[in-house]
Amino acid sequence: MNTLSARLQAIDGRSYKAYKALQGRYKFDNFELWIDHVQGDPFADPSRIRLWVPTKTNALPSDSYTDRVRCLALEDFLCRSLAQSIGTHVKGDRGSGHSGEIRIAPCGQQVLRRDALVVDGGRIEARLGLALPAAGRRVLAREAVAMLFDELPRLVEHGLRYANLDHQALQRQLDCAQDQAYLRRWIKQNHLLAFVGDGAILPRRSGIDDRPLTEAAVAFVSPPELAMEPVLPHAGKIRGMAIPQGVTLIVGGGFNGKSTLLQALERGIYNHIIGDGREWVITDASAVKIRAEDGRAINRVDISGFIDNLPMAKDTQHFSTENASGSTSQAANIMESLCCGANALLIDEDTSATNFMIRDRRMQRLVAPAQEPITPLIAHIQALYLQQGVSTVLVTGGSSAYFEVADRVILMDQYQPKEVSTQVQALVVDAPEPPLAVTDSNAPIRSLSTRLTAARRLDLRRLRQGLSARPKIQAFDCEQLRLGDWRIDLGRVEQLVEPGQLRAIGWLIAQLADAVDNAPDATLLEAIQRLLEPLEAQGLDRLSPFYPEPHGGLALPRLQELFAALNRLRELPLKADKGEL
Repeated sequence: MNTLSARLQAIDGRSYKAYKALQGRYKFDNFELWIDHVQGDPFADPSRIRLWVPTKTNALPSDSYTDRVRCLALEDFLCRSLAQSIGTHVKGDRGSGHSGEIRIAPCGQQVLRRDALVVDGGRIEARLGLALPAAGRRVLAREAVAMLFDELPRLVEHGLRYANLDHQALQRQLDCAQDQAYLRRWIKQNHLLAFVGDGAILPRRSGIDDRPLTEAAVAFVSPPELAMEPVLPHAGKIRGMAIPQGVTLIVGGGFNGKSTLLQALERGIYNHIIGDGREWVITDASAVKIRAEDGRAINRVDISGFIDNLPMAKDTQHFSTENASGSTSQAANIMESLCCGANALLIDEDTSATNFMIRDRRMQRLVAPAQEPITPLIAHIQALYLQQGVSTVLVTGGSSAYFEVADRVILMDQYQPKEVSTQVQALVVDAPEPPLAVTDSNAPIRSLSTRLTAARRLDLRRLRQGLSARPKIQAFDCEQLRLGDWRIDLGRVEQLVEPGQLRAIGWLIAQLADAVDNAPDATLLEAIQRLLEPLEAQGLDRLSPFYPEPHGGLALPRLQELFAALNRLRELPLKADKGEL
């Protein structure tokens, strides 16, 4: 502490770059401060610091971090606690530029593996941004002293010290995490696609606010026909709607909660914090939201199971375009999802291409199958499950075309679900629809995806040419990723929930070439798996461009979203070898 204070006094009033002398490690009473990097300008990104708090002296219960599931929940809880403490105890603006700011990566409603705060057993380590204060571009030593010697100790005391935490809230969060992990295993053992607990609050405050709706929100109540009652380790017996594997339709009038239920299922791949309202909404972890995505790039994807016999004999087994239509993009999205192991597809008619979804009776009579290059999803949806084990949840409100192929139908009425499969079956008997003809050229979708996976290989030379040793990587909310000179539009990859996931995707792609150096024949999927496997066990630090120093702003994405980002890279360097289709 004395050393740090002396260094600050020595540089008071000097050029801002004099702050560089502060880099190093400093011992405080209850924690250690590491100053890893000092910004060169008050208008630049804040300096990177770490706070080390020993778990023993902090009296943190050992059972909160010895179990992997509970440890992740603990890290999430402490990260939020520290963020709240920053909002309470940090003065903020102390001069020019960003002077006086202390930041930690923000957390959404989901519990994710992040590198902003890590508990490794021996210590709690918080990774923060600290903007050292300046007057113009001159050192403000007195203000810096206040930040380092007054504010930082208060942050540790109120945000991380166990004695000052809400012990009951922490225990509830840890227990909830274990219950959610149990529920995920339970739905798999019972061959379910998803589970939605009674009492869940599914509506959100707005399209840009993921917090639960607080006024006029209707609590979810499961229909008796689909109700099940799992017994959780901590919460005990709960009741909720179990959605079996297979083809499930969600129907109902407009503004009655169809899309709201589907959106909850989309986010059910993640655990949620207590108070979110979706704590007991659990979905198969591989489920992927599928939609039309006009304008996206497609790089050599086999969409021939859905689209074939195009005019001018355009190849759909290795289909590429810079500007996909709604139907071709939706076909590519399905094939790419199957390539990376998706066992469930989540689809909303509102964001789908109509000609990809259905072709009614009169249109079938007018346009013969041999003349129509698009085979709608309805022709494959049953086979996807019966032959390949891929379930589908489909929201539809304007067409009954899928009644014949549905295993069950859920009617949303004023945000409450009703099981109406029997009524739908009666309608099908009274007014049956003829089956949709499928052209002989359409091979089984899953076999096509398997062949596609084996065929897609990276051109490492072109990948290295496109990326510098340390490319500039930026996330613009959850919409767009900048990767050097490349731009990836991820605005319609709807299961990305935090900018930290996009940053992690960027650094994963940047490390892609090195990951497959020793396996040049690795497929695109294999290359991704090589990158992700160690992160679950070892954390995100190896992704940091500053390694062994951490980044502090990363969150772990799923394999599915990383794969989606690569597939949307217009410059994706794939090679066409003789093993390709």
